[in-house]
Amino acid sequence: MIHRPPTFAEAFRFWLKLGLISFGGPTGQIAIMHAELVGKKRWISESRFLHALNYCMLLPGPEAQQLATYVGWLLHGTAGALVAGSLFVIPSAILLWILSYVYVSFENVPLIAAVFYGLKPAVMAIVAHAVLRIGKRALRNPVMWTIAGLAFVAIFFLKAPFPLIIFSAALIGLLGSRIAPSSFQVLKSHAPTDGAPTSVLDDHHETPAHARFSASRAVRVLIVSLLLWWTPVLLAGATLGWTHSVAQEGLFFSKAAMVTFGGAYAVLPYVAQQAVERFSWLGPAQMLDGLGLAETTPGPLIMVLQFVGFVGGWNHPGPLAPLLAATLGAMMTTWVTFVPCFLWILLGAPYIESLRGRNRLSAALSSITAAVVGVVLNLAVWFGLHVLFPGENQIDWYAAGVATLGFLVLTGTKTGVVTVVLAGGLLGLLGHMFGAIA
Repeated sequence: MIHRPPTFAEAFRFWLKLGLISFGGPTGQIAIMHAELVGKKRWISESRFLHALNYCMLLPGPEAQQLATYVGWLLHGTAGALVAGSLFVIPSAILLWILSYVYVSFENVPLIAAVFYGLKPAVMAIVAHAVLRIGKRALRNPVMWTIAGLAFVAIFFLKAPFPLIIFSAALIGLLGSRIAPSSFQVLKSHAPTDGAPTSVLDDHHETPAHARFSASRAVRVLIVSLLLWWTPVLLAGATLGWTHSVAQEGLFFSKAAMVTFGGAYAVLPYVAQQAVERFSWLGPAQMLDGLGLAETTPGPLIMVLQFVGFVGGWNHPGPLAPLLAATLGAMMTTWVTFVPCFLWILLGAPYIESLRGRNRLSAALSSITAAVVGVVLNLAVWFGLHVLFPGENQIDWYAAGVATLGFLVLTGTKTGVVTVVLAGGLLGLLGHMFGAIA
């Protein structure tokens, strides 16, 4: 079957839909993209999808948003990248701004707290289900299972840095491609027997003209991206002063954007320490509440940084009205967090595309993918421990029930993640009304 390339309008509608339903953190978001782009729409093949994903895993920043940007770029060039990456973030940014305002204004309203309580175990179920789906695709032999297990042990028990785990996995893949190549070529796919393409961006299609590397284009991308990245920061410093919270947030989160390897959970301890102890933008309890809010909105979990920017501006408005300072802080934080993501893709992806199909690289990426499964499992376990065990030697049986029900529904039916999230919020509200939760 020959698949027609999507029009820009068709792609725009899909990326908007994805931005509205991308719950469940990176695992859930990547699973949704895989199901839609590879399985249903067939806009991109399995191996090309995983090739792009592995590159995004190596970058600082949210890998799911960068993966959407990469695929949008492959389909429709720079315009496609901007639309895909932006729509992945904008719905979440708007919703989180509303929730942040509700939080600072009505922090102690029991009904709102109950809804958020129910959302957490529902999202936990989505993450657990997504780990299984991704693991089935990547862990196709005992070698890959071993790499995933070692990665989980390294990050969960030994607290090894994420970049070290990825580098080690890549090295194992490179060595393994010489010792046992058949065990490390799990991402390679085969040509269709009838010679017909199986997807729009098939494994055997040439790289689109707009996706080929050009030095002059790379220079233009670098200059424009740096100007877009730093202009708001410089304007904030010049107009409000470099000690104002909005300017400080621009500088700090620009730095954070370059070191956020390993996803949101890897960088949260660093951000929390600086935001709480150094800058005093918010308190420890508020930081945890912000994580809960970010977990319950679509889009990347790193959106929790927008909450930090909002509360920092609200608590330290300077000469501005609190809501204006909070809004500027949220916008600044989101801007400097995500503009670099477009830079990494538009600058590096053409070179990465040129490496597609090389056996040694495929082996390295296969090992990286297996290691990432272990890393993502660590995130799922970390989240589960915090949801199910809110205190020492204490299990939240109601949350466990909601999570179990959500997981069974996802694995046994065709129910979508949005339905599960909404049902979780409703169960939290009902639990509060009938006294099942405090």
